[in-house]
Amino acid sequence: MQIDLVPGISSDITIDALYKFTDCEISISPNTCVIVDDKPQFVSVNELLRISTENTRNLLKKELEIKLKELQEKWHYTSLEKIFFEEKIYKELEKKHETWEKVLAGIDKAFVPFIKNLKREITREDIIKLTEKPVRRIYKLDIDELNDQIKGLEGDIKQVKSDLANLTEFSIAYFEGLLKKYGKGKERRTEIKLFEVIEAKQVAIANTRLYINYAEGFIGTSLKKDEFLLECSDLDDIIAFTKRGIMKVVKVQDKVFIGKDILHAAVFRKNDERTTYNMIYMDGDSSISYAKRFNVVGITRDKEYDLTKGAEKTKVHYLSVNPNGEAEVVRVILSPACSARIKEFDFYFEEQEIKSRTSIGNQVTKFPIRSVKFKEAGLASLGSIKLWFDDKFGRLNHDGKGIALGDFDADDKILIIYTDGTYELTDQELTQRFNPEEILLVEKFDPEKVITAVYVDMEKKQFNVKRFKIETTTLHNKFFFIKEGEGNYLETVTTTENPLLHFEKGRGSQVRSLNYKIGKNVEVTGWKAIGTRLDDYSKSTTMHWVEQKREISQTKLFE
Repeated sequence: MQIDLVPGISSDITIDALYKFTDCEISISPNTCVIVDDKPQFVSVNELLRISTENTRNLLKKELEIKLKELQEKWHYTSLEKIFFEEKIYKELEKKHETWEKVLAGIDKAFVPFIKNLKREITREDIIKLTEKPVRRIYKLDIDELNDQIKGLEGDIKQVKSDLANLTEFSIAYFEGLLKKYGKGKERRTEIKLFEVIEAKQVAIANTRLYINYAEGFIGTSLKKDEFLLECSDLDDIIAFTKRGIMKVVKVQDKVFIGKDILHAAVFRKNDERTTYNMIYMDGDSSISYAKRFNVVGITRDKEYDLTKGAEKTKVHYLSVNPNGEAEVVRVILSPACSARIKEFDFYFEEQEIKSRTSIGNQVTKFPIRSVKFKEAGLASLGSIKLWFDDKFGRLNHDGKGIALGDFDADDKILIIYTDGTYELTDQELTQRFNPEEILLVEKFDPEKVITAVYVDMEKKQFNVKRFKIETTTLHNKFFFIKEGEGNYLETVTTTENPLLHFEKGRGSQVRSLNYKIGKNVEVTGWKAIGTRLDDYSKSTTMHWVEQKREISQTKLFE
């Protein structure tokens, strides 16, 4: 199925919306019923797989035991045959014994000196079988052939005994063989994973146009003759402030009354602890003007919240909305008729603490204010925001889920490096989706950090290493930084200052282990450079970055 989106529509949000509002993703919880001791019994899929695997393992054990017995019997008879001809015991058949029983007894007696070389006693059936072989002249080649057969049988017996001693590993290899032989074209198309909880409000498309009548105090989707306010979804809440100092949060409706003289209206984000409202108002009873800074986190929908002292003639002189707690400078102009000596002065919101919305605020002046004008933008007064990457669902979040990425200011970027040898710079938008299985590294972007990457060059069958800095600034665009070629992929990557790579190659007693001091021996080049050869490629190679507690002073390549 292919879905074409109109320009400006986020593909990530669209995918989330499909998961939320359609059957694009369905969770299936099967109940498995099997017959145990002639009775139906419900078991989990994991338990059923465990039972089936154990049964297969037991069957493989029986097969190996049968094979071992057959090989031992074959070894026994081949050894008898060799002795029978090599020691010329077959000549007992040429002697003139009175009866057949005496012939068999003579052959049995002739084998006595060689019984110690056998693994079981010689039976009557063994001797009869030997006598049935045609008697002919025996050459050295015949003996050599029997010796080769015995050696081959001893090797097979040793292997079967090893398989029995390592039955679990043998069973795993058996299943892997089945997968290799019959698995092509039958790959699994389902997956076992936790489903992400998607909030409907976060993925609902903003396709509803909202209008506002500031003077009369109405907001709604049907007020098309009034001023257009914004585009939102049917699931959104709208927050609004009036000149009287009343705040109200309502659902998107055809038409709803907020209160006369609306000052500000926008989509309300619940639990938003960063958006800060700066306000100056005059108390209707005392005519004293106050300034306050506050957040709006939790509310009751359709309830009126009075942000002032509550007097009837209260009036808001100034209101600003600051996404990151910015604290601006405003110019306060007093009434010309007032008795104040200084009738104009600057007021700094940065000197005010952020308190609850119910606080009265701090006094600005006791004289009547004519107007308050914006003079100068301020810096964000809130600290950096903490960001995490959820490595289960591939999401950025502020909830402490997954890998901590650090403290972020508004303009900070995120660096993501993928297993296919590409990197991407992205912003802090929480609606983005990433595939955790394709990501090797995700962290806060620092343009001065050097990236150290080890990748596989399949054409030359070798590991290459390169060090470089990110030189691009384009967001949401992947850049390929390893050598292009079929089968090439990124093995490992780090941004530590002096990386030390622990490298292991080979298996068992043949393992070769060493440390590469890449930080001091590989130069920093451009991000398009191929890099230099590190070592020959092998599937048995494993590597990881060593955490260093002290500065390494040696300059040798290997430890």
